[in-house]
Amino acid sequence: MVYMPALVPGILLRRYKRFFADVCLDDGREVVAHCPNTGSMRAVNMPGCRVWLSPSDNPRRKLAWTWELIELPQAEGAVAMASVHTGRANRIVEEALREGRVAELAGYAALRREAKVAGARLDFRLDDPQRGGTFVEVKQVTLKEADGHGYFPDAVSLRGRRHLEALAALATMGHRAVLLFCVAHEGIEDVAPADHLDPAYAATLREVATRGVEVLARRCELIREREVPVAIRLGSSLPVSLTREVSAHRLI
Repeated sequence: MVYMPALVPGILLRRYKRFFADVCLDDGREVVAHCPNTGSMRAVNMPGCRVWLSPSDNPRRKLAWTWELIELPQAEGAVAMASVHTGRANRIVEEALREGRVAELAGYAALRREAKVAGARLDFRLDDPQRGGTFVEVKQVTLKEADGHGYFPDAVSLRGRRHLEALAALATMGHRAVLLFCVAHEGIEDVAPADHLDPAYAATLREVATRGVEVLARRCELIREREVPVAIRLGSSLPVSLTREVSAHRLI
C-alpha cells in the first residue's frame, strides 16, 4: 500500500490557475492548497464537495497543503472518493509491479523507472533474461461521465498520443508494450477512450491496439481507518472497451 500523510478534511471552494485550490477546513480556516493535477479535472473539480488535504511542515514550500482526494456524489445518495493527485499513480503501480500483483506483468527480474525511448519517456521498463523488455505507460483515470462510464483523457492530450505512438513503435520492434489505466475513482467500473473530448487520442489508441499494444485497467482501492483515508493500493482489473463511444445526450 502507498500510505498518505495524516489527512485533513474540508470543503472545496474553488480551483484556479491550475495549481491552486481554496479549501475551507472543518475547523473553519480557509487555506490555499497545491493542486497536483495539471489536467482539466473534468467531473472531479466540484466546489462544495468534501476534500482531503495533506499538510506539510517543509519551510521551503510556498503552500503548506496539498489536495489529495475528493468525495463525489453518486446515484441514490452514494459517495465515491477520487484521487486528484496524479503523482501518486506511478507509486501505486510501481508497488504493485514489484510485489507481482499485476498478473499480466508479473515475474520479471528487474524494474526501471522512466524508460527513455525515441520521442518519449515511458513510466516503466520491465526486464527478464528470457522474455526481454516490456515497456509500461501509466495513465490515471478519474473522469466518470453522466452515462456512468469512465473515460480517458479528460481533455486533449498531445503528450498522451506521443506515448501511444512510442508504445506502438516498440511493439513493432518486437518488444512488449503496455498501456495501464490506473483508475483512481471508486465509482468507475470500466474505461473507454474519450472520443467526445479527444477524438484523435481515441483513434490513435484503437490503432495502436491493432499493432500489438496491450491495454489494461486496474482500480485503486482506498484504505480507510475510522472513515479517514490512510492509504491506496492497486486492486482488481477493470474492463476496457475500445469500441464504446459516449452519447452526447447522456452528458446532460
